[in-house]
Amino acid sequence: MMIRPSELRAIQAGGIDLAFRRWERPRVVVGTKMRTAVGLVEVTSVSEVAVESLTEEDARRAGSPSLAALVAALAPRSDRPAWRVGLRHAGADPRAELRSALPTTEEVAAIVARLERLDRASSSGPWTRTTLDLIDRNPERRAPDLAAKVGRETAPFKTDVRKLKELGLTESLAIGYRLSPRGEVVVDKLRGRRRKRPPRPEGTPLPRSIGAPATRALRAAGLTSLESLGAVTEADLLAMHGVGPVAIARLREALADAGLSYRAT
Repeated sequence: MMIRPSELRAIQAGGIDLAFRRWERPRVVVGTKMRTAVGLVEVTSVSEVAVESLTEEDARRAGSPSLAALVAALAPRSDRPAWRVGLRHAGADPRAELRSALPTTEEVAAIVARLERLDRASSSGPWTRTTLDLIDRNPERRAPDLAAKVGRETAPFKTDVRKLKELGLTESLAIGYRLSPRGEVVVDKLRGRRRKRPPRPEGTPLPRSIGAPATRALRAAGLTSLESLGAVTEADLLAMHGVGPVAIARLREALADAGLSYRAT
């Protein structure tokens, strides 16, 4: 179920608790917890609804500017039933907390055993250690580039990286991946030695939603965190090749959420 970033923030703040969709059949069930940019969003109810029965209150709770706007948004695909979906913010994504939790010796052993089971279950052979090492040595590299390095197709490679992310071992970035602090401990254990790595980036990461072109442009200008944007104006960013209106909107929203701002002039 796709939810726009602005709607996600409103769900997190409690301003939106409904969504309306045209589906042949429900694509979510009560109790579903979706991982999003603002943490977990839980589905609290799902029911079919007649569009003509919708009210201004429904529109307000769905974040629509008016009942007419909500009805217009549901006009396409009118041959499909309309569904009313209750939503609520259900807290932080537990993977975020897991990534920063350094594992005990016993936990490392359990994670290694889990990695071995993933390897045994793979039809293409062992992959977990190779993939972890690849990400460790090539942080912030595009998934297609990483997959090519080990002779794999991008889609199955990304699927496997998501399995590592579920274990709290990797982090997805605006471009590519890196090991989490938890993943670094596990990889060092697998290697039998501690690897010297560059310092982890400081500050609040740039939002992934700005896209790769904008991310590359900002990095090239030395802007690698939300805090660093306090040194530039919004006009400065708009003048950069690769930074368009969508990226600017996402950055503006992220800055506001973090209580930060651009340089005034």
